Amino acid sequence: MSQITVFEAKKIVTMDPNRSAATHVAIREGKILAVGGAECGDQWGDVIHDKTLSHAVLTPGFVEGHAHMMAGAMWRYAYAGYHDRIDPKGKLWTGMRDIDAVVDGLTEFEGTLAKDEPLVGWGFDPIFLSSERLSAKHLDQISTDRPVAIMFSNFHLMCVNSKALEMAGYDEGTNAEGVVKGPDGKPTGELQEMAAMFPIMRRLGIDFRGLSQTPEAIDDYGEVAQRAGVTTITDLFSSIEDDDLAIMLKITSKSDFPLRIVPVLGAMGTPSEVADRAETLAKSSSDKLRLGAVKLMTDGSIQGWTARVKWPHYVGGHPNGIWNTPPEQIFALCAEMQKRGIQMHIHVNGDEAAEASIDAIEAALRLHPGQGHRHVLQHCQMMGRDLYERAFELGCCANIFSNHIWYFGDQHAALTIGQDRAERMNAARTALDIGVNIALHSDAPVTPLGPLFTAWCAVNRQTMTGKTLGAAQCISVDEALYAITMGAAYTLKLDSEIGSIEAGKTADFAVLGDDPTAVDPMSLKDVPVLGTVSGGVVHLL
Repeated sequence: MSQITVFEAKKIVTMDPNRSAATHVAIREGKILAVGGAECGDQWGDVIHDKTLSHAVLTPGFVEGHAHMMAGAMWRYAYAGYHDRIDPKGKLWTGMRDIDAVVDGLTEFEGTLAKDEPLVGWGFDPIFLSSERLSAKHLDQISTDRPVAIMFSNFHLMCVNSKALEMAGYDEGTNAEGVVKGPDGKPTGELQEMAAMFPIMRRLGIDFRGLSQTPEAIDDYGEVAQRAGVTTITDLFSSIEDDDLAIMLKITSKSDFPLRIVPVLGAMGTPSEVADRAETLAKSSSDKLRLGAVKLMTDGSIQGWTARVKWPHYVGGHPNGIWNTPPEQIFALCAEMQKRGIQMHIHVNGDEAAEASIDAIEAALRLHPGQGHRHVLQHCQMMGRDLYERAFELGCCANIFSNHIWYFGDQHAALTIGQDRAERMNAARTALDIGVNIALHSDAPVTPLGPLFTAWCAVNRQTMTGKTLGAAQCISVDEALYAITMGAAYTLKLDSEIGSIEAGKTADFAVLGDDPTAVDPMSLKDVPVLGTVSGGVVHLL
């Protein structure tokens, strides 16, 4: 008979209402055998008592339902963001607070590149800068001979220099949506959404798929997740070619790999092509690699003014966003996925995009009735009570981007959608009161991976300037912890296996330095992560 190990902890927060707290957990064959006191495993046979975690508090392993595998690999490019960030190895990168600092930092990085290598940066966000908008003229200060492309933090926009514009053939005669022009009719260097960005990415060899599908990138993802207490995570828009699948299966099958990855197929192609590929991929699922769902990309980014928002649209009169997938295609994709029983994760930042997606799901359910689909509306930033009511009626889940309250809340109130709508952004309280199953997420690398910080955002709704943005939408610590464990597991259809510490489930735990249910709610984000337990294997930092 396999060995039974009983781990002792200062406290175990289980998320199981039948036994909400304990001090010991018995594990056999990577699964939870029993939970309770020191004797909890005795009735099953001889046990070994292990005090490795006796100094720590255990919770279910955190589940990140919306992130991207490039969160680790992005650090191969130049960081150009406003906020301080920590890379997968724990190194602190200081944020750049103005355009001069961005240009200086990128110029220094440019000096490390080979002669024919393009300069690619990431993380830049103009919404924090009071100076003029970043343009080709700024990036030309770095180089006029080497192409320079800086991806914004939302990954929906980029800015490039004159050399890169020339390589893509963008000039005053270009009439493509997303190629921003100045008063003189010439491209400024800013490009919005994938149709405008892709020609640059192709010519400069910027391949986020390739960047995130190498063994090194997958290992980096595991390391980033471990530092955040995450044991299950998505890659929520993946092309998953056959070669990529082989690499992921090989890396995730290692006994010491600390992470379960849920790659979600990007809906690129005809509805039948997307569905066929999703069904094929599902057959290759393993314990640490779960496949078969699809991701629809509808609109863009609110802080980039490319999300589709309902009247009164944007403060300052910006054009009302860009459809990455037009509504008629959203309807066709939803109909085919619902027909084939394939779960959808649908990107909806603006409320117009959310409404179109809910309309499409409703139409698909009329054509192909059946519950249990658990289609997930992702981001949900501007959904009001009316849309959450409809989501509940249709059996949809909501994965809410709570990090925006701190990272962009002040800017949303002042510059994008105004104070009134900003106060109800990411309305977790409304969703829970209606009965919608919710998760909370970081969208890493858009914001750093850190479920405890994300939970803190939903609980306190503080902005960077210390304001409480929409107190009526605050949720409790217990509700937030549930959302980053059982709630997120539910959105991935994994709640029967993970998300709580109870008999029969996989032994995935977050190892913490304090009890998140006992600290001041304002200190929730500061609870130390000491490591994880994945399938019964301890990974301490």
